[in-house]
Parts: sequence; structure tokens; C-alpha cells
Amino acid sequence: MKIISRYLRADDIPELLILERAKWEAHQAADADALLQRIETYPQLCIGSFCASSGRALASLFMRPVSPHAFTAPTRWDISADVRLCHGASEAGRSLFGISLSSLDARAVAQIFRFFYPRALKAGWRDIYLGSPIPGFRKAREKDPQLQVWQYVHSRRRFHGDEPLDPQLRYYHRKGFEEIISIHEDYFPHEDSLNYGVIVRGVIPLAAPRRLWRITPMCILETFSMVAIR
Repeated sequence: MKIISRYLRADDIPELLILERAKWEAHQAADADALLQRIETYPQLCIGSFCASSGRALASLFMRPVSPHAFTAPTRWDISADVRLCHGASEAGRSLFGISLSSLDARAVAQIFRFFYPRALKAGWRDIYLGSPIPGFRKAREKDPQLQVWQYVHSRRRFHGDEPLDPQLRYYHRKGFEEIISIHEDYFPHEDSLNYGVIVRGVIPLAAPRRLWRITPMCILETFSMVAIR
């Protein structure tokens, strides 16, 4: 199956709604108005992967500029994700917040990042913050009622290097989001996480020499991206 990644448009919303409903519970999925608002507010920070033959949406990533300082105090997903609010975005400069990453195919997610990272280098973006659930926490707490959330979040798999124990944190770790920034109670309605959320950070590959990337041809940046993305 050939996969195409590109910036999202308003006419993609029907397919995006199907993807949202496939991946999220009714109270978690974005509606058409929310999707349109994200696309219209930050058109170059909303990306999707589609099946080239059927046009089916396979993955989507919505982002917004953010100040990293927002995650040093208690926060919730709905506040961090609200594109109508500033949140010190003018001070952020080079940081993004991933409002949502939804996918039906791991290859489609990789394609999104291959598409975005060269363009992120051109634009001068440095890093991306994501809010992750921790779906293994509820069962872990049932086995050990005294288990603290910070202990669980920082637990690592035995014999697997530095990989997190939690499956969702492990997924993001493998995508390059290796740094745990903060843990937030009542971050997002998610029973298996006991409503906790974890902010993780991923550095955009090769982001340091940003003045160089502004004058580098896109074809060269795309080649770098193919090598850098896991």
C-alpha cells in the first residue's frame, strides 16, 4: 500500500472523523469544528497520512506552538490543546505541542514525521512535546496499591535497555520522545491511566544548526529525514 503524507485541508475532515472515532472514545474524539479550527489556525502544523489509492486517512498529527514552561505547572490536555488560547506561544519560539497523534498504521506515522521534519528544520522548530496516557498504570496499581505514579512512569523493561515499562510511553520512546518532562493528575479522561498524563519531549533530528537549514534545499533535508526517522 502506498502512503502519501501532506498538510491537512478542510475537505479532509470527513476522513479524519472516521479516524478519530476508530482511535478514541466518544468523549475523547475531536469533532468537526475542533478539527477545522486546528487546520485553519495552524495549517502548516496539521499533517495527515493517506492511502494513495482509497484516500483513507491512516494517521494524523495536529500541533501548535507552545512555551515549554507550560508543563512545569499542573495542566490538562484540553488547556494545552486549545488553539484559541495563546499560552505564551509567542515566547515559545521553537517548541511545539502535539495536540493529538492518531493512527491505524505504524508506517503512516513514520511517513508523517518524514514529511514534517524537513519542513520543521526550514521553519526553525526545535522540539515537540506530547501528552501521553499510561495505560498500564491501573493494572500495576491493582497489583501494588502503594505504587506511586512517578515510580511507574520511570520504570524500565528488564533486559530492554532504557525502554519504559508502560506500553504507550514505550511507543513514543521508540519514536524519539525519550525525555519525560512532567506527570499530571486529571490530565485526560482515561480509565486505564487513572486519568494521569505524562508530558514527553522529542528533539527534531539535526535541529541545532537552524541558520544552515534555512538555506539548504528541501531535497537535501528530505534525504536527511529518511535517514533520521526510525
